[in-house]
Amino acid sequence: MNILVIGGSYFYGRVFVMEAAKEHQVTLLNRGTYSMEQFGVKEIAGDRHDSSVLVQCGEDYDAVIDFCAYETGDVSLVTEHLSGKIRHYVLISTVDVYERGGSVLKTEEYALEHRRYPGEAGAYIAGKVALEEEITQVCGGRKIPWTILRPAILYGPYNYAPREAAYIQMMLQNKALPRFTDADGRFQVVYVKDAAQAVLKTLGNKTAYGQAYNLCQDEIVTYDTLFKTMQEVADKEVVEGLQEIPITVDSAVAQQIPVPFPAREEESELCSNEKGKRELGLEYMDFKEGMRRTYNAFKHVYQM
Repeated sequence: MNILVIGGSYFYGRVFVMEAAKEHQVTLLNRGTYSMEQFGVKEIAGDRHDSSVLVQCGEDYDAVIDFCAYETGDVSLVTEHLSGKIRHYVLISTVDVYERGGSVLKTEEYALEHRRYPGEAGAYIAGKVALEEEITQVCGGRKIPWTILRPAILYGPYNYAPREAAYIQMMLQNKALPRFTDADGRFQVVYVKDAAQAVLKTLGNKTAYGQAYNLCQDEIVTYDTLFKTMQEVADKEVVEGLQEIPITVDSAVAQQIPVPFPAREEESELCSNEKGKRELGLEYMDFKEGMRRTYNAFKHVYQM
């Protein structure tokens, strides 16, 4: 397949490009901050909001994979200015688009969140909700098959956001891990390579046309299970010298200790992954094995 990837050099997009380039012809459109040339892809550097850059993507594409659509109009601009034909448009969204509240596992048919929340997180959610609605209208009007993928919290190699990598760094460099004494939040994660494979399984798959899919591992994670798993996968000498630091969530925030996942039960929003497993055959790595691979990748970065 001839694939255009928009974004695609940082974390999720990077891992997808690494996987896709093994079997497909890949063109990468982004700002050119991180080169992917070593993987044999064609690179076009530029801002996705610049129509003259989009015109440079002059081929017909079997699929456009959009990793960095955040603002209303992003999908419309691509479909209007790509001179070639688009046979399938895949939008990377997020499970955060669902309406807050409710104790059920949210399926893909659950209502989307149309209330506007403050801050960057609120703007991010509002943007993704608007884009999901935009892709159905724009691609529907242009007769372009579309698919929406909604990953949960992504983790794994190349994730330099202050999430699991920050705790691995603390283990290796400070010989310490926090133990949150009052965190009862639950959350869902997805190993980045599983999420990349999910994209590949939608390509040319008519079952996926006009559909949205949640991407999340089977296990529901808490901070207790996260820290326990990290110690189970770490090197013996690291664990033997490790100090656990009991601390409240509020104290951790005050001391700038990362609290990147939902810490309170009232923040917990959980989703079902059954549709993707049933319709696309999606599979998810065991959380412990995923963390083992993540630890092994980052220990070479942070080990002193």
